[in-house]
Order: sequence, then C-alpha cells, then structure tokens
Amino acid sequence: MGSKNKIIITNLYILGHFSYSDIAKSFRKAINRKEGILAIGGTSTQSSEGTQHSFSEEERYAFVNWLNTALENDPDCKHALPMDPNSDSLFKAMGDGIVLCKMINLSVPDTIDERTINKKKLTPFTIQENLNLALNSASAIGCHVVNIGALDLREGKPHLVLGLLWQIIKIGLFADIELSRNEALAALLRDGETLEDLMKLSPEELLLRWANFHLENAGWQKINNFSSDIKVGICRSLFQDSRAYFHLLNQISPKGTEEDQPRIDISMAGFSEKDDLKRAENMLQQADRLGCRQFVTPADVVAGNPKLNLAFVANLFNKYPSLTKPEGEDIDWGLLEGETREERTFRNWMNSLGVNPHVNHLYGDLADALVILQLYEKIKVPVDWTNKVNKPPYPKIGTNMKKLENCNYAVELGKTTAKFSLVGIGGQDLNDGNATLTLALVWQLMRRYTLNVLEDLGDGQKANDDIIVKWVNTTLSEAGKTTKISSFKDKEISTSLPVVDLIDAIQPGSISYDLVKTGSLSAEDKLENAKYAVSMARKIGARVYALPDDLVEVKPKMVMTVFACLMGRGMKRA
Repeated sequence: MGSKNKIIITNLYILGHFSYSDIAKSFRKAINRKEGILAIGGTSTQSSEGTQHSFSEEERYAFVNWLNTALENDPDCKHALPMDPNSDSLFKAMGDGIVLCKMINLSVPDTIDERTINKKKLTPFTIQENLNLALNSASAIGCHVVNIGALDLREGKPHLVLGLLWQIIKIGLFADIELSRNEALAALLRDGETLEDLMKLSPEELLLRWANFHLENAGWQKINNFSSDIKVGICRSLFQDSRAYFHLLNQISPKGTEEDQPRIDISMAGFSEKDDLKRAENMLQQADRLGCRQFVTPADVVAGNPKLNLAFVANLFNKYPSLTKPEGEDIDWGLLEGETREERTFRNWMNSLGVNPHVNHLYGDLADALVILQLYEKIKVPVDWTNKVNKPPYPKIGTNMKKLENCNYAVELGKTTAKFSLVGIGGQDLNDGNATLTLALVWQLMRRYTLNVLEDLGDGQKANDDIIVKWVNTTLSEAGKTTKISSFKDKEISTSLPVVDLIDAIQPGSISYDLVKTGSLSAEDKLENAKYAVSMARKIGARVYALPDDLVEVKPKMVMTVFACLMGRGMKRA
C-alpha cells in the first residue's frame, strides 16, 4: 500500500472508533469500486506549482445526481443535463454559469432575476457575465467565495466547483431547519428548556436532536457521544451500520393519517442483514420509497461520509419532519419573529467573508465576539489574539465571563482604533444579544469594509457618502443619463432607475431597457425593477449584498452599499 493511502487510512482511524483492519477493509472496497479521493494538479492561481488539490468522487457522484433530479424539468438546463455521475461532466457543466445560477435560485428562491441570465448564443463575454452573476449571488446568500474566480469555474476546477456547490446545496437544505420557519421544531424541547435555548442550536445540532427524538420513540439507542465536529458525530456514531437509519425511516414515514399523504410502510426485512453494504443498500431501497434516496450510496453510509450523510439526513427532515407543534404548553411563541432582512444581509455578509464559526443566529453566534473580532481584521483593525482574546473551549466555570471579556475588548477596539460611534454600547450589550446595539456595531463594520474597498481602488483616498453621491451623479451625467440622486434617502431610488442607469453607464449596453418599467410605477413595477437592478449589478461584477426590497423601500444603509459597490466596479473600469 502506498504512503498516500496509509495517510488516508491513518486519518480515518483518528476520526473514528475503528481498528486498522476495519479501515483497511473499507478502503479496499472503495478501491474496488474505483471511488474515493482523487488528486489533481494545482489549479488555483494562488497555488504554488505542483500543489495537489484533492476532490471526492463520492461528492461528485452525489451532487450530480442531486442536480439531475432538481433541474431535470428546467428547459434552460437541457444542454447540460442529465450529467454522468461517473465522469467529469459536472465540472464542464458549470462552465457557462447557467446551471450554477439555477442552483442558487433553488436554494434561495428569487436571488437571481431569471431575466439577467444569458441563455442563448453564448460568447466568452456573456459566459463571464453569467459566472460573475453566479459568484456574486452566491456571496449574497452567504457562500464563502474568496479566492474563487469566474475563470476557475469556467475551467471546471474540481475542488473549487465541489466546494461552492456544497455551500449552495447546504444553504438550501438547511433553510427550513430553523424555528421561526418551522414551529413544530419546538417538539424537540427538553425539560427545563425554553425556545431561546432551542433557537441557539445550529442546524446540525437541531438535525441531531431531531434524529434522536425519533430514535428514542422507536426504542433505539440515542446518540450521546459524538466528536466536537457534530457532522462527523451524526454519521459515525449514529447511522454507520444503517440500523438506526432503518428505525428513523420507519418513524418518519407517512402513516396515512393525512388526506393528501398516503401510507408508506417501511420494510424492516433488511435490518438483520449481516453484510454492512447489503444492509445499507436495503435501507436505501426503503428511503427510495419515500423519494429520499439522495446524496449517499451504501458505501457512503458504511464509510460514514460526514458531508453526504448530513445532506441525506437534512433531506429526510425537509420531506418528512414528522413533528407536531406543541399545544397548550407554556411556550413564549412571541420569540419566533424570524430574521429581518437587515439581519439576514449582515449574516450573509459575515459568512461570505469566511468567519469561523459560521453564523447561523446573528446575536447568539456573536455573543463571545470572536466573529466580530475577525471582522475587525477584515477592516484592517489589528486584533491582539494572544493577550486580549479568550478562545474556546471555555472553562466550565466562568465561561460567560470569558465571553464578556471578549465583548468588552471588541467595543474598546471599536471606540479607540476603528473610531466607531459606539455611544451607550458596552460589551454586555453584545454578550446579551441586544439587537439594536449589536446591529449598530455590525453596520459600522460593514460600512467600513465597503468604504475600504473604495479606498484601496482610489489609492488610499478616503471615501464617504458625499463622495459616493457625487461620483454617482457625475457618472450618470457623463453617460447622458437624466437620473440623479440627492442622497441615499432620495425617493427616486424606489424606482431603481438611477441604479439601472448607473449600471448602463458603467458597462454601456448592458441594460435591456425594454425590461425596465418607467412612468407611473406600481409597487409591483418597482419591485420588478429592483430585482433586475440588483441582479444586473452583480452580473457586471459588483458584489451587492442588499436585497431588492431595500431599494424599493429606500433603506439608506443598504442603498449606500449598492452605490458604493457600483462605484467600486466603475473605478475598476477606469
């Protein structure tokens, strides 16, 4: 066995409670299936020559099958689908940006205005536009796309394509694993817990609790010991021999109690099969009866592939949660107001920058200030990680004190180094998750980040609201446009016409004015214009995080970021 294979086996041994003989056996099966990890030459412009980038054949296989099913009825994807899961057709299919744009809209509907996708008579230029649109839209929904460029996707670089696809798919799978969107999740509350406690759990943690809930009802053993990586814990400890999956499927399958949902009985005949792969195949045949045979093969189940098993479980939850909202209990449902547009925009912005941990719940995940401190570094504010920051794991006694110290340091940095306006804001406010005061700090971080981009393009020249407004009006005038803005509160912005004209001024001929509504506009007309404007801004290369509603309602903060991003794009042109 080669040294590389020994390293892979050693890593698998470290990750799980397996003997070397068990791992070697599984590894040989993978080799016999001609599946596993492939290594390819350096494919990133930032990689040194000769660097090896590995990618998972299992992931490629799973993602292709998911895409083939999800987009099989989309006429715009007929040129690329169906793809062969055993070939590199996936990477080639990503090259024109159409399938990627469609996947983004599947995960977060209406992110991309379909009118802005170039679909016919593609040229290198229009393909570049599609890929810009896809990448900037992926960033807007919270994907980390730093160091991924349009050229990487056009060339179909496997590790980058798979990494981006997984982020997009995961966002879609996790969308409804959230209390404000699925109140029945409150059935997972344990004794002594409040909705606030449940709301702090990540989607992975909620999935694990959901699985345990059904396994407990089935009289099967719960998962209690899992590693710090909960995704690995789900796969390795809970489902690896597929017996727990049998019980989970049996618990969630429709019992015919609802008129529109016929009964589906799960056969447990394969439960006692001694061969791991055969038992997993029997289980997946039952999952197929529920329309849920996605993401995993029998080998993926047996090997405990964490990413694909997580996707499989999430898909089961989305189709058959089998939970009933608790009634008559002392539960404060008023807590479930859901995420505001502003909160979602800020959260997606943070995640797109690659902060760690991933931000699922804005206030709870900022309560120890570690994410905020990472954002300070993004805006060129130095952070003393060695002497000033407490890092997890926190001690059992005094955990909150350590987090509060981080929050105090974050506020101190904002006041002294970043020169933010933080009057009346203290570390305790961040630690408590005070929405108004936390957002006040986060907005200033996002604003500074946006302005820093302009300053970098302008050779260090300071940027502010007046400079951006002046640039917008000058650019519009020089391009012969009649629109203009007086400020980011200008009601004319609600039509999106100044934004549309500015895009056309930056990239002449890019706007199809026959799609733009003018004159006396209804609320629906304004929203259609805004959707078109936001997608077109992303299409010409502006990384816009704001949403169409922000333009229609003229939200000054978000409007400022739109024009600042367009100014950055315009300065690149110059």
